[in-house]
Amino acid sequence: MTDKHHGETLSFQADPALVRALGRVAVFMGGDSAEREVSLKSGQAVLAALQSAGVDAYGVDVRGCLLKVAESPQYDRVFIALHGRRGEDGTLQAILAQAGIPYTGSGVLASALAMDKLRTKYVFQGYGLPTPRFRAMTGAGQAAQILKELRPPLSVKPAHEGSSIGVRKVSTEAELIDAYNAAAALDDLVLVEEWIEGAEFTVSLLQDRALPAIGLSTDHPFYDYDAKYLADDTRYRIPCGLAPEDEVRLQTLALEAFRVVGCRTWGRVDVMQDRDGQFWLLEVNTVPGMTDHSLVPMAARAAGISFEELVVRILADTLEDADA
Repeated sequence: MTDKHHGETLSFQADPALVRALGRVAVFMGGDSAEREVSLKSGQAVLAALQSAGVDAYGVDVRGCLLKVAESPQYDRVFIALHGRRGEDGTLQAILAQAGIPYTGSGVLASALAMDKLRTKYVFQGYGLPTPRFRAMTGAGQAAQILKELRPPLSVKPAHEGSSIGVRKVSTEAELIDAYNAAAALDDLVLVEEWIEGAEFTVSLLQDRALPAIGLSTDHPFYDYDAKYLADDTRYRIPCGLAPEDEVRLQTLALEAFRVVGCRTWGRVDVMQDRDGQFWLLEVNTVPGMTDHSLVPMAARAAGISFEELVVRILADTLEDADA
């Protein structure tokens, strides 16, 4: 299969010896989280790419008790394309690790930490990395005090959801209470942080290397779920629009954030740039989307890496799997 980007054709042929070493591969997708539909799309894209590259792969819609996936497995390793809770948060990773089954992406601790946006920000803060000022919100009665401590507008989000699910932009106490109640219906932990006005960027990481940054813009109030997965008018800039030295600064920050959280092999870091040019870390994604709207494949193409090569390289790291 070929992959086109900016008029170039990217071809990839997997090494037959590598294909043999990978053995039979299960692509886990779907799941029971709020990101199920996106995960199914990601999983089908990954599965098709692996099969196109010659890998003996098949899809598994993982639902219900996760322990069942490790009972008498009919596969040698797992490509995890599950997004959200129980698939991306360290739960599945712990089960596979305990069963001695190699799997793609970050280990148990890094997966659990990155899925928890609040505690990820504590880690950023502890390491002196720039992240917007924030508070944990545990009750609607805290709204007035939070508005005194933080500068509106504010972002309100469930701490353990992805794909911008449940995220709202607020400026008033009434809006904050309403957004909190909506987020609390999805999660028992709600994160409130200062809204950074400015440009939005995302940096994909592959095997300890930062890929070209992508600049994001949308007519939506922010890069929300619809803008990410459904809209056709979301704009992606590659090159990202930054001066070369600023893009290097952005990539370096993203790679540092990825390492600080303890992630491995692949992922994505979301960053804002304020009007003074300062970069601010938002979050780390350990199993980013792999749909036709997704950012990691887009960044890989800009680096000359086809989708087939991308998924095979991610999978190949499982040959040296050691949970961390």
